[in-house]
Amino acid sequence: MGIHSKTAIDSIKRSPFQAISAIFVLTLTFFVATTVAILVYASNQSLNYFETRPQIISFLKNDATQEAVFALQNKLSQDLRIKDVKYVPKEEALEIYKKATEDNPLLSELVSPSIFPASLEFSVTDLDLAEAVISEVKSEAVVEEVGFTANIGGEQSLGDVVGRLKAFSSYLRIGGIVFVGALAVTSFFVLLVIVSMRMTTRKGEIEILSLIGATPAFVRSPIVIEGLIYATVGVVTGWALSLILWLYVSAPILNYFGQVPILPRDPFYFFMLFLIILGIELMVGLVIALTGSLIAVKRSLKKI
Repeated sequence: MGIHSKTAIDSIKRSPFQAISAIFVLTLTFFVATTVAILVYASNQSLNYFETRPQIISFLKNDATQEAVFALQNKLSQDLRIKDVKYVPKEEALEIYKKATEDNPLLSELVSPSIFPASLEFSVTDLDLAEAVISEVKSEAVVEEVGFTANIGGEQSLGDVVGRLKAFSSYLRIGGIVFVGALAVTSFFVLLVIVSMRMTTRKGEIEILSLIGATPAFVRSPIVIEGLIYATVGVVTGWALSLILWLYVSAPILNYFGQVPILPRDPFYFFMLFLIILGIELMVGLVIALTGSLIAVKRSLKKI
């Protein structure tokens, strides 16, 4: 392996521009792949946030007993479609109202806790389940009325936002796969051409090796290692450039989106996300390099 690696590195030094071309194409491919992967992750995170964010508020009847309320609360807590069930008594409802109207204290002075009904607040794990859950909760004996709220507007506007996010996420996935796939195919053919050119320039050397009894594995090993070097350098460089880009833009993006967890705020999880992407890209890059090199070597050896 040592001799083959040295031969591969010497070959790269003899034709640096071919090596730069191969590495540049692979760098571009995996820079775009990393960037698209993060964009897909961010779109999924924002979609999941908006789908599960809206609160369903079931206002309870004034004559509802504590036992009946707690029974309903337990029932909702055990429903797999529902999460974050919270009981809001009249006094807490008044505090929420005061906080919402703190700019106009007169509004809160004119009301008392008795006019605010107690309520059970919860959200659903999937927005598509909201309609069925609301219908079921409305039929409960202790429930007076059911409301549906969201930070981004009412029920209709929420559906519009989620619909647009789903469409955007789908377009991003499809467009990203097509674009990255085209770049990956381009990288594959560039490697194929460069390795074939290497084999042509080493035709005399390969003929001598064959005459003295060198095995096909001995002949092709330096070429395959050279392809793997291109892939490794290209993947790591493209990934690193994308990481630098996201490190630069992540702070303003997180500030802009506020509570929406579009990217990991914890540096550990942020770098773990990129390391996972790097691991996947290294495997893909090495498969491309290995396949391209072996095909080129096989085709070239047949002609020699």
